[in-house]
Amino acid sequence: MVRITCMIRPHKLEQVKSAIASLGVSGLNVTDVRGVGNSPEKPSWFAGEQHLVALPIKAKLEVIAPDELKDALVESIVQNARTGEPGDGKIFVEKIVDAIRIRTAERGDSAV
Repeated sequence: MVRITCMIRPHKLEQVKSAIASLGVSGLNVTDVRGVGNSPEKPSWFAGEQHLVALPIKAKLEVIAPDELKDALVESIVQNARTGEPGDGKIFVEKIVDAIRIRTAERGDSAV
């Protein structure tokens, strides 16, 4: 199993979520986060005034999936989250050692 965590632009969330679901993955956690990576801070316009947003809002997605879906998920996220501009986000892939469903005590892939 792998955990794929990605930070993407909020307006790309529905598109990425649909792409993940089309691969047969139903479990997904989404959190609104603030942060900055390597992209320089840049001013944006709001209510007719220019503001510098030091920590822009991003959508953080976490998906646990079987190893065999890893490459398809990563490619799908890249294709559906990319705008080509700085600030598109990052994807992190981690190995999951085990998963336990608390209600039934199932372990491994069946717990996901």
